Amino acid sequence: MKCPFCKPNEDVLLYENSLIRILIDSYPANRGHLLVVPRRHVEKWEKLEEDEKIALLEGIEIAMKKLREALNPDGFNIGINLGKAAGQTVPHLHIHIIPRWEGDCAHPRGGVRKAVLDLEDENLNLKERWIKNRMNENEIKILKALFSNI
Repeated sequence: MKCPFCKPNEDVLLYENSLIRILIDSYPANRGHLLVVPRRHVEKWEKLEEDEKIALLEGIEIAMKKLREALNPDGFNIGINLGKAAGQTVPHLHIHIIPRWEGDCAHPRGGVRKAVLDLEDENLNLKERWIKNRMNENEIKILKALFSNI
């Protein structure tokens, strides 16, 4: 499988420096769903260098700041699926930054703890769901402009 994070399409690339990239998720769980990934192809957290770990944390802060400016979410879910058993589908470490709004789902209580429930991910199985969750062209344009000012 060709790694989508090692050579991302320009249309999903928002930011990169020598250690990380910030990308628009192609199968968004919610509008504005971003990924923070190390530039180096690394699958496991323990294989990261210390400077990469620090850069990933800084990337989370950058992503949240720019999403607040562009989309004004009420909160965030931030998560990493480490290993196939945890749901990791792309073997390149990536951190999900998912903006949340009051009322965006019927039962938000439990947040990331719901990840261990034995339920199929309707977002990935229902194409219309992740298409609905994509940002529109204007939102992407605003977000790219905000990231270009870093």
